[in-house]
Amino acid sequence: MNDMAAYRAYRPNPLAASDRKNVTFLFGGLTWRAEKAIEAAFESAGLRARRLPAPTREDLIRGRELADIGQCCPTAFVTGNLANHLLREREAKGDGSFARDQVYVTAGSCGSCRFGQYHQSYELALRNLGMEDFRIFLFDQSGKNKKEEDLDFGPQLLLGIAFAIMMADAVQDLEYQLRPYEVEPGATDRASEAAVKEICEALRTRRRFDRWGSALAWHLTTGHFVRAMRRAARYFDRVEVDRLKVKPKVKITGEFYLQTVEGAPNYNIHSWLESEGAEVYPAAVTIWLDYLMRYAMQEQADREGLVPKSGMKRRGYALAARVLRRQYDSMRRALGSTPHELPQQSELRDLASPYFDARLSGGEGDMLVGKAIWSHLHRKAHMICELSPYSCMPNTMSVGAMAGVLGRYPEILYAPLEIKGDSEIHALSRCQMVLTEAKSRARAEYEAALAATGLTEERARELMAARPEMRRGLWKVPHHGAAGTAANVILELGGARL
Repeated sequence: MNDMAAYRAYRPNPLAASDRKNVTFLFGGLTWRAEKAIEAAFESAGLRARRLPAPTREDLIRGRELADIGQCCPTAFVTGNLANHLLREREAKGDGSFARDQVYVTAGSCGSCRFGQYHQSYELALRNLGMEDFRIFLFDQSGKNKKEEDLDFGPQLLLGIAFAIMMADAVQDLEYQLRPYEVEPGATDRASEAAVKEICEALRTRRRFDRWGSALAWHLTTGHFVRAMRRAARYFDRVEVDRLKVKPKVKITGEFYLQTVEGAPNYNIHSWLESEGAEVYPAAVTIWLDYLMRYAMQEQADREGLVPKSGMKRRGYALAARVLRRQYDSMRRALGSTPHELPQQSELRDLASPYFDARLSGGEGDMLVGKAIWSHLHRKAHMICELSPYSCMPNTMSVGAMAGVLGRYPEILYAPLEIKGDSEIHALSRCQMVLTEAKSRARAEYEAALAATGLTEERARELMAARPEMRRGLWKVPHHGAAGTAANVILELGGARL
């Protein structure tokens, strides 16, 4: 007992503002589009940044070796991803200089989700690697757990990250709409890469500001980013597509990390669904930012009349949410308004309210349930694929709430996949069973569209040939009451609705 010491929480060595230009900030966990754009946002702020490699199965194994075995797979992936990077750096440099020259930045939070404990897994991994001198800093998204070691970045970087995320989301959405229908394989991927380069250049060449007032005024009034998105739009518009291919549309929901990342952590679900003949409706990070502001508004509304300035704070969050949506819509319009619009938070809350309380904040809260119902009622998708970490409490609550939703809407095709990181055969087999039914519904919907218009497929192709704009990437498919792209195209050609 005398050899035992009290637990000592990890506290990184301080990083003075004057030293920030001398280190490289490591980060990860988003799509490659957003991460490249965020690198450019760091550069524009006069800082060096480097995104970590895409997580692999080896990272999962390393994370389980070094940290708590009871953690969810996103924790294991991100912990192992960082640890393997540090091991490679130590081997390459042969000394401890990497611990001085690099720092890791990530999001922090609190609540029922183990996301609030990620940093403890990092700390345990560092101790087990003998790398306690390496520094990890948190962006506390909740604002409730502010610590001395949390980094306080200025407006240049924070606004840059926000715009990077919005532009990357719009590009990703358009990319996933086009790739299943492209005539020339690989054309959409090349267009997306060129578009991201335009985004990065726009972020690197934006004006520099040190004060919040002038930084906000410029970022919210400039046409700098919209012009970059218009340049990006030209690459997508040159992608030739055949939208009469009948494909089921699958909406991705779930835990933030698993629904966002593209790769091993979620069994490459996005590319797998496309290989199985589906069109993927990806999850946007921007709607998460929108949800955080909506939740903050709810909290302030509950305090009005009890806590000073709560009403003013609520109105401030409401204004911020309107500004966010306006900025994202400007990015969508620059891409021909083809990327999907963001659902209204008030509608998501109201749809979910009979099944999930809006004040339960773990994970995505009621938004996950609301998005599933919204997608069904508005015919945005044939199927919902929810990605949940194994034993994740917030998502377990959401899956439980969805039982009530399915009782009310039994026609929803819902595939909740519990992701462990190394059980893809089970998860993908389960998804494939639901996807088979989604394919049948997409085909039936397409046949119903043909019947409603009196067209044959041959006649539809003749009509499409007379409208060459319909084969261009930026042509926006009108929504005529069908979930599938091909069915809506038929309805547009025949002037009908389902």
